[in-house]
Amino acid sequence: DVGGTKIELVAFDQLAKEVFRERKSTPTGDYESFLDTFKKLVEEADLHLGEERTIGIAMCGLIDNETGCLLSSNLPFAMGKAIKNDLESKLCSSVSIVNDCKCFTFSEANGGSANDYNTVFGAILGTGVGGGLCINGQLIKGKNGIVAEWGHSSLPAIFTEKYGLPLRSCGCGSMGCIERYISGRGLAYLHRFAGGDDINSEDVVKRMRKSDEKACKAFTIFIDILAYALAQVILMYDPDAIVFGGGLSKVDELYEQLPSVLRKHLLDAVPLPELLKPFFGDSSGVRGAALISVI
Repeated sequence: DVGGTKIELVAFDQLAKEVFRERKSTPTGDYESFLDTFKKLVEEADLHLGEERTIGIAMCGLIDNETGCLLSSNLPFAMGKAIKNDLESKLCSSVSIVNDCKCFTFSEANGGSANDYNTVFGAILGTGVGGGLCINGQLIKGKNGIVAEWGHSSLPAIFTEKYGLPLRSCGCGSMGCIERYISGRGLAYLHRFAGGDDINSEDVVKRMRKSDEKACKAFTIFIDILAYALAQVILMYDPDAIVFGGGLSKVDELYEQLPSVLRKHLLDAVPLPELLKPFFGDSSGVRGAALISVI
């Protein structure tokens, strides 16, 4: 599981039971050190396990399906690099690399909280906003691997009129991507927008629970934008269940407040999908990568 701050390796047996776990900090600014960190982790796991294995990688960002190059990520030093080929060369082994949000969704749709549902949408609300789509347990990737990248849909004018929200620039190059409002950093921004001080999303939630006026206002706007965005997801994919991931998936108030607000953004006749917490939590992405590696 590769992120901007850590690279975590988890080994599973044939029954998907965890048998080994190790993590290292993600090297910053040095691509070769990044590859070497992978090699050291795999060597440690091989020494511990002493048996054949496959390697699946849950990678933040997008991978070009044809070239294996990293197209978009929060790892600037790896942008444009042929990361799949370079890792296979470094590890002397084949690897499968899939977007971390899609690995998460695959895990939760196969043995996770959404195991009993046919169409499953994974909605990740973390540092960024991403997603995945599984139908009958199968991950839907699309031609360019961008299926369910709902975080880069645009904030509609209704919210600039309703709350006076400005259109914020996004790292993807567009303006007004909803990721800039409903990610962890987005909630922190909404708190500042509501007149609050510069605190992280966890502290916003803590203050909201104490009925702090500015934190409550920020969370109300957050839920409203989230509900609108998910209403568009429901109209496009018609999922049986939406399973949430990322740090904000741990906020109980999200599941309590979202259904009634979501109903306001949907057609009256459309039943709501099940809104689920992840069964495997923070380990779901790396579990999904392991499962995908043996397909």
